[in-house]
Amino acid sequence: MTDSKYFTTTKKGEIFELKAELNSDKKEKKKEAVKKVIASMTVGKDVSALFPDVVNCMQTDNLELKKLVYLYLMNYAKSQPDMAIMAVNTFVKDCEDPNPLIRALAVRTMGCIRVDKITEYLCEPLRKCLKDEDPYVRKTAAVCVAKLHDINAQLVEDQGFLDTLKDLISDSNPMVVANAVAALSEIAESHPSSNLLDLNPQSINKLLTALNECTEWGQIFILDCLANYMPKDDREAQSICERVTPRLSHANSAVVLSAVKVLMKFMEMLSKDLDYYGTLLKKLAPPLVTLLSAEPELQYVALRNINLIVQKRPEILKHEMKVFFVKYNDPIYVKLEKLDIMIRLASQANIAQVLAELKEYATEVDVDFVRKAVRAIGRCAIKVEQSAERCVSTLLDLIQTKVNYVVQEAIVVIKDIFRKYPNKYESVIATLCENLDSLDEPEARAAMIWIVGEYAERIDNADELLESFLEGFHDESTQVQLQLLTAIVKLFLKKPTETQELVQQVLSLATQDSDNPDLRDRGYIYWRLLSTDPVAAKEVVLAEKPLISEETDLIEPTLLDELICYIGTLASVYHKPPSAFVEGSRGVVHKSLPPRTGSSESAESPDAAPAGVQPSEQPAVIPTQGDLLGDLLNLDLGPPVSGPPIAASSVQMGAVDLLGGGLDSLMGGSGFAAPSTVVPANLGAPLSSGLGDLFDLTGGVGTLSGSYVAPKSVWLPAMKAKGLEISGTFSRQVGSISMDLLLTNKALQVMSDFAIQFNRNSFGLAPAAPLQVHTPLAPNQSVEISLPLNTVGSVMKMDPLNNLQVAVKNNIDVFYFSTLYPLHILFVEDGKMERQMFLATWKDIPNENEAQFQIKDCPLNADAVSSKLQGSNIFTIAKRNVEGQDMLYQSLKLTNGIWVLAELRIQPGNPSFTLSLKCRAPEVSQHIYQAYETILKN
Repeated sequence: MTDSKYFTTTKKGEIFELKAELNSDKKEKKKEAVKKVIASMTVGKDVSALFPDVVNCMQTDNLELKKLVYLYLMNYAKSQPDMAIMAVNTFVKDCEDPNPLIRALAVRTMGCIRVDKITEYLCEPLRKCLKDEDPYVRKTAAVCVAKLHDINAQLVEDQGFLDTLKDLISDSNPMVVANAVAALSEIAESHPSSNLLDLNPQSINKLLTALNECTEWGQIFILDCLANYMPKDDREAQSICERVTPRLSHANSAVVLSAVKVLMKFMEMLSKDLDYYGTLLKKLAPPLVTLLSAEPELQYVALRNINLIVQKRPEILKHEMKVFFVKYNDPIYVKLEKLDIMIRLASQANIAQVLAELKEYATEVDVDFVRKAVRAIGRCAIKVEQSAERCVSTLLDLIQTKVNYVVQEAIVVIKDIFRKYPNKYESVIATLCENLDSLDEPEARAAMIWIVGEYAERIDNADELLESFLEGFHDESTQVQLQLLTAIVKLFLKKPTETQELVQQVLSLATQDSDNPDLRDRGYIYWRLLSTDPVAAKEVVLAEKPLISEETDLIEPTLLDELICYIGTLASVYHKPPSAFVEGSRGVVHKSLPPRTGSSESAESPDAAPAGVQPSEQPAVIPTQGDLLGDLLNLDLGPPVSGPPIAASSVQMGAVDLLGGGLDSLMGGSGFAAPSTVVPANLGAPLSSGLGDLFDLTGGVGTLSGSYVAPKSVWLPAMKAKGLEISGTFSRQVGSISMDLLLTNKALQVMSDFAIQFNRNSFGLAPAAPLQVHTPLAPNQSVEISLPLNTVGSVMKMDPLNNLQVAVKNNIDVFYFSTLYPLHILFVEDGKMERQMFLATWKDIPNENEAQFQIKDCPLNADAVSSKLQGSNIFTIAKRNVEGQDMLYQSLKLTNGIWVLAELRIQPGNPSFTLSLKCRAPEVSQHIYQAYETILKN
């Protein structure tokens, strides 16, 4: 009969019956009872009440019963630490049992009982087991040291267990060596500063000897340890590589990847002229190819690792292109990864083969895969110049299929091909323009607009094409709007007479009608450039573009070197260093490859190219649309450029103020906060100095004057509360929130025994102390009380958001009322965001989260507003003046960590302000606006 019978029962009073069976004299009955207890524990029943009875069963010679009792003990020791001490004696006895399996079992269980009280009792038995004559016991004890170190590091160090572990590295048994290495690595990981694994050529030799005889996981521990060793010269590196190479033919893929990691790391130290270097490259290819015949999940992990290896040393797999061709039944994640590697391996020798494959893929049914295949064709054109012609004609064939998403991807990659090979393939522009109407994805629309703007002089109806995009300007995504703005400015500079109206239209759309600060800023820059110096504008906007290089998504060389050191771990699958995704206090050590030998650059030279990349072939990376945006906004936040004042006329020479006045003050003019800043004479200056000022805050940010406190209002009238009247308000001072109450007794009897409680609310507001009315409240008496609050109570979303339900009890009854608290009591003192962070966050929060409000009848100027708001923890990050309007950029943070970003537009002399709020939780915006109103009008 199977063990399933232990999981079924119909009896009542189960615990009582089990207790009786556990105390039975018959061994068989006892064993059955313990099995039933373990079965109950497994399905989640609480059987901790049987702790003493189960522990009594430890005194047995039966190994099976002992294992079951130990299993129970590990589970319940944490919740019953006092009872667990009863078991210590048995551990000590079992550690001296003649049977090595029992000794090891006792040590293993001791390591799993995470109870501080017990740990010191376990030191003696552990010390004996570390020196036990049986290797099985020693290997178990080695792991126990790591577990004990996790519970109480100081104890392990004081007892000298770490030195014993180091001695075990020289043990005669390979499994003991592997476990000692694993334990030391684990401890070293949590204490990066300690030099525990002090490896030297002698200990490395011992590890390599043990490597051949370990189990597979033992081999992985040893290989990972070897990867952290730094050989003293290339001879030692070569001898280690020779002894690790046989692991490449292991059946376990984890062993293979760990061996690849060691070899990739030590190859750095070998000279490329060595015969052995070539042999090693040849030996690395077959095991990597073999990994691709495993199941899809393993293939994916192998492919992510191969992706890194190919970026570091493409020569390893350059003849293996065929294994990366996609099979019809590969899952999509494997297909996409294979495509990536195919492009990395593409070269003049195999490009014909690759293109034929990619063209095939572009007619598949899986949309994501087809898109990536079309992109891949473009990347091949950019990577292998000789194939560009064929790639472009392949892309044109695909455009003729008129399949919408294929056409859109093709246009995106053709834009990059134009940037790589200017003046070569422009004949295809006519074909592209035919497909204008079918483009509905932002990236494809942006690419097409770029092409029209860049080659406007060759396209007769360029102005009509761009005008057709302009009709729905406000519905377009940011990337299309930015691209359209730039394209029309390019068109204007190429054909100024025909397109003056068009450029005026786009500039006013971008600057006056748009809420997006990125778009507005770019619009103002162009406007200023065109109105002050069209010649300079031409030099800036129509400058020669640098050619883009082959790879658009190479991993940055220093990061790649670090990831090579993590082959076979999660970091190599995510393509991120561990510090990016491992949380917690464990220090993550940054690893890097050893310095190259045999290369002409010295390791010390600061200009030396990163390991393995010749300076001439440093891959440049195409900046994405987002990066260009970033560059535009990478405001020169250094000190403002100052210089001798320049007469206004010299700046205005030959200026055609296309858009009619009012803009001179935009940059470097009087509107800015820092009067010392002046536009220097050279061309780049209007941008750098003006934008430097954009965020200059010398325009007076006020000093702290304390948060606004509303006057008290009646919350609970006496007639509703048997004579008790409660008035109150909320305040925030120096980081602490309080509820200021006035209790009045309008009854005929004395009131005492006051207490207060809040219902769950949106921000977790709760009393931080009891409501203390020190003397009983006599009739017609009042008492003022300030009740401190915190925000660690239970949270529940209320309607409205700032609703607070309160219960007050006294000797007469319990009374209930609700009140609305102003949100500004939740604005914390560290709500000032860094400038760059502000820009990045503003861009990052979707536009639909932006809310606009009008604040009327507020006759304050910008400095007074800024000062007043700062008193309530709304901080001004930046202030600037645009066309006579003051713009304040502000941030605040709520107690629950929600950030709110604000833009406040103030027209001097106009008592109405416009407030734009952006926040990831848009439901708070309305209440933030009310807080602004309250603070500014009181």
